Amino acid sequence: MLAAGQGVRFGGGKLLAPLGDGPLLAGALRTAFQAPVRRVLVAIGPDPALRQAVEEVVARSGATDRLAVVEIADPSEGMGASLRTAALALSRDATGVFVLLGDMPAIDPSTPTRLARAFTAPDDIVAPTRLGRRGHPVLFGAAWFPALRGLSGDEGARTLLRDGSIGLKTVAVDDPGIHLDVDRPEDLARVTDAAV
Repeated sequence: MLAAGQGVRFGGGKLLAPLGDGPLLAGALRTAFQAPVRRVLVAIGPDPALRQAVEEVVARSGATDRLAVVEIADPSEGMGASLRTAALALSRDATGVFVLLGDMPAIDPSTPTRLARAFTAPDDIVAPTRLGRRGHPVLFGAAWFPALRGLSGDEGARTLLRDGSIGLKTVAVDDPGIHLDVDRPEDLARVTDAAV
């Protein structure tokens, strides 16, 4: 889960903004821990308050043994740095990795499971779609790990999705959360409305 962004458009402190009964990032963490995965890597910047919030949310879920916090030394380098650093921390025997975003708290926990069912080969990339539009999370097979480890800048894995379009599989889901990210304070209302 990528959670190292500085939330500039939000005015800072985005992932700790209150949403429901916890911080905004709690929804993304719940989805991550309900996904069919052995470990959840959370990429964060050097922010003690965010690290504490992640650890508290995960402790309440009873899944602390599956959490690995990956600190991004320079989050200003962009999403590519977060993906690269997290990919370097993957287990050697991992067959795939979900890329989830910490500012997307409304993804239905069943969506990653549906993506995993469509995953069949190391060179697969599996993404959800709704109303014909691709969303998050995205599941990358192990053949893509070297490319993830070579990312930089702020584009993240978008170039890999273009490069991997031959191996891209899409799964239609009835999950508006795959498109709901929080960039500005007013986006919190949209996420709250979608969750009702």
